[in-house]
Amino acid sequence: MPSLDRHVQSRRPAPLNEHVRRQMQTMPRKDTGAELELRRQLHRLGLRFQVNVRSLPGCPDIVFTRAKLAIFVDGCFWHRCPDHGTSPKNNRAWWAAKLDENVARDRRKDDQLREMGWAAVHIWEHEDAVTAAATIRTLWQYSTGRSASSSPFAEPI
Repeated sequence: MPSLDRHVQSRRPAPLNEHVRRQMQTMPRKDTGAELELRRQLHRLGLRFQVNVRSLPGCPDIVFTRAKLAIFVDGCFWHRCPDHGTSPKNNRAWWAAKLDENVARDRRKDDQLREMGWAAVHIWEHEDAVTAAATIRTLWQYSTGRSASSSPFAEPI
């Protein structure tokens, strides 16, 4: 049976107008402003990592291999942030199914990572990057049993 995601994609409604179509096409899927800022803050803390690791479920945005930490920077709209997520006014049923499937897929990928011994951490795009980086550093330290300052290249790529 095809997944809901394929079903949603196969019935994608036509864009309302050319402006909407162009706007949707130009939205970045990786290297978003929130991702780049979080990566800068992690570097400032002395942490090194891999980005967009396709070999892991969900292609995490930031990966600490030794610590087995997979970090996802989730957009408020696409992942239904409880504080900032919105629902489009046009094509409501399609968008509801699409966004619900995004959230369900996130949970499936988290479960797959957990089964592999990894921890999945989700950071909302609206969260403060300095605070998020400090939290990630604490998780990294706990997972590796060492401090970020123990080596300038603590997590080599």
